[in-house]
Amino acid sequence: MTTPFKTSKALKVKKESGENAPALSDDELVAMSVRELNQHLRGLTKEDVVRLKQRRRTLKNRGYAASCRIKRVTQKEELERQKTELQHEVDKLARENASMRLELEALRAKYEALQCFARTVTRGGPLSLTFSCGHLTPSRK
Repeated sequence: MTTPFKTSKALKVKKESGENAPALSDDELVAMSVRELNQHLRGLTKEDVVRLKQRRRTLKNRGYAASCRIKRVTQKEELERQKTELQHEVDKLARENASMRLELEALRAKYEALQCFARTVTRGGPLSLTFSCGHLTPSRK
């Protein structure tokens, strides 16, 4: 006859390792050293030893898998944070680049205006420069 409630893991380990062996919880089984495990396994049948060792290996693998999942999630969050920071940096640099392009375009316009002015001045003969209103202005004598 089966019972409607689940048996505890400690009872399962006790069943696996025989009725004479003291029950081990999953946490105890995983936490014990190999030396402690081997001492605990003395006097058990070969089948019970194999089952208990397999159970320990399964539990350890679950722990490793859980820590890997945690590590993966943590790394993903860190990479997303870095991605956000880098995107902000790219946006900032793009704004600076656009500002510098506008400044460069304004300087080019001034340069071209000065070149044009220089061409008109050299065609018209000797000039003298006078300073008025904060600017040097050519004037013909």
